[in-house]
Amino acid sequence: DLGQSGQLTTKRDDFKTLVSDVAMGQVGAIFSLESSRLARSNKDWHRLLELCAITKTLVFDGDGCYDPSDFNDSLVLGMKGTFAQAELHIIRARLHGGKLNKAQKGELRLSLPVGLVFDGENIVLDPDQEVQGAVRAVFELFEQESSAYGVVQRFQERGLRFPRRQYGGAWDGKLIWGRLTHSRVLGILANPSYTGTYVFGRHQSCKQIGPTGEIQTQSRLMPQDEWRVVIHDHHPGYITWDQFLANRQRLAANRTNLEVLAGPVREGLCLLQGLLLCGACGRRLGVHYTGNGGLYPIYQCIWKHREGLAPHACLSTPSKPLDDAIAQRLLTAVTPLSIKLALEALTSLEERDKIISAQRLRRIERARYDVDLAERRYEEADPSNRLVASTLEKRWDDAMQRLRELEAELADFERHTVPSITAEQKQQILQLGRDFPRLWKAPTTAASDRKRMLRLLISDITVVKGPDPKLLRLQIRWQGGATETIEVRQPPNRADAVRYPEAFVAKIRTLAERHADKEIAVRLNAEGLTSSTGKSFTASMISWIRFKHRIPGPSRLPGTLTVSELRARYGVSMHVVYYWIARGIVAATQRETNTPYAITINDNVDRRLRKWVANSGHLHPSSQT
Repeated sequence: DLGQSGQLTTKRDDFKTLVSDVAMGQVGAIFSLESSRLARSNKDWHRLLELCAITKTLVFDGDGCYDPSDFNDSLVLGMKGTFAQAELHIIRARLHGGKLNKAQKGELRLSLPVGLVFDGENIVLDPDQEVQGAVRAVFELFEQESSAYGVVQRFQERGLRFPRRQYGGAWDGKLIWGRLTHSRVLGILANPSYTGTYVFGRHQSCKQIGPTGEIQTQSRLMPQDEWRVVIHDHHPGYITWDQFLANRQRLAANRTNLEVLAGPVREGLCLLQGLLLCGACGRRLGVHYTGNGGLYPIYQCIWKHREGLAPHACLSTPSKPLDDAIAQRLLTAVTPLSIKLALEALTSLEERDKIISAQRLRRIERARYDVDLAERRYEEADPSNRLVASTLEKRWDDAMQRLRELEAELADFERHTVPSITAEQKQQILQLGRDFPRLWKAPTTAASDRKRMLRLLISDITVVKGPDPKLLRLQIRWQGGATETIEVRQPPNRADAVRYPEAFVAKIRTLAERHADKEIAVRLNAEGLTSSTGKSFTASMISWIRFKHRIPGPSRLPGTLTVSELRARYGVSMHVVYYWIARGIVAATQRETNTPYAITINDNVDRRLRKWVANSGHLHPSSQT
């Protein structure tokens, strides 16, 4: 097992053979230059000694002969194993300390990403202009597309290639050009070396127990605030540190597996995609396209229904009313007057922060004076008088601690302070406020661009159902932290939209008492009224409304009979009555076509009709016989 670490038994086949031979009693003695180096792990070392004690196997090294079955010899061998493990720890600590000391100076050589190379001891940009162009293209396209997948798509559409440096093998150190992958883009955007920053401690090794029970060492990515060494402006870079942080925030916002984030800007008609949160369950609302070719998108929250926790969706609403309401609120919020007021408030905050910062600087200057005074007093004290020296040393340490606390407070205050804006930047912001409505309504502005602008101003929107089923409350949380609530009324259902209101039905009921359907239609059209579908009224529409709402027609004149009443009076059929009307035997009037007849009967007509019925052979065939 020469050249193999004795810390673990992994890949140490000869040591495993030795242990198995000892366990089977086939070994009388083990000879080694240094016995503790047979196994650096106490578990493996004591297991070997236990087997040697059982099988009466001796252990020889440069110091002498040991019998593991003897208590004293076993104790010495156990101490040697402990010393060996401590020695291994000390060696590792010294090596890691030297490595960390060199990293703090920025001199520890680490593997460089594509686009950076070593020039002696310095890190410089790759002299190959094609390599530099490929790396810069990644950052420029990400600035335009705002997603790693969009960068990959643009590379494929334009037929661009991206280099990678080969490590090991016949192509060691050479560049190989190929297709740009999504993982490569994520790695480039997450690598701080492209900003000219030297970073040590991005990855940390940790031990885990594998599926077979063996201890495995794995590398894990550490958060940014736990990096051991960060040296800015260490070497030339492709982007600035601020751009690096902005790219990281944009990638984090593009994640779709977290409900608290807006998600990436995608193509589609829905303006609020990724920004809406359900007020019932707190989940993010999804988008579903319905209708002919997906022309009618809706926002819906179906998480509980999908998980079987609810029989139906929490919320489902058309997207257009919500999009229109937020767009209108955005245009009223971004006005030159509101921006001017915000800039004036920002200026007052800057002046207040400057006053506070100046006061903190004065406190730090006083603390530094106290530190210098304590240091001089300590140096002037007699070293042999330990009582006085220890007291002065403690005062010096307290003053230093106080200074460090004040400096930390100042750094934290400056980190959370609103950044200053120059006069030129203020003019640009005011001009943007004047141009924003025109830019928003321009037909050349894509939906994805409107979504990006919306995300710059609004953090998220919580949708809550109101007391009215068709009323929604949108709780807007702006990027600055301010919140407000607006109400949006959903459009009615199709059945409710085409249903006539009660007031209109009552009007039809009043008109139907004296007028026919055609007359009612003419009156309504003259008043400029239209049907529920926006069409002019006809007699058939009025007839259907009367039938639907059980509205009777106009009342007949006094002393007149209907066809049914006349039929019942003389005991004839309906055809006979219509025969009388057609021949003029009875006088019948009709307001208009397809309306009931009003029949007038006097005494002469009554006698004539009774005689007709009495002498009819159809009605009384026996009398004819």
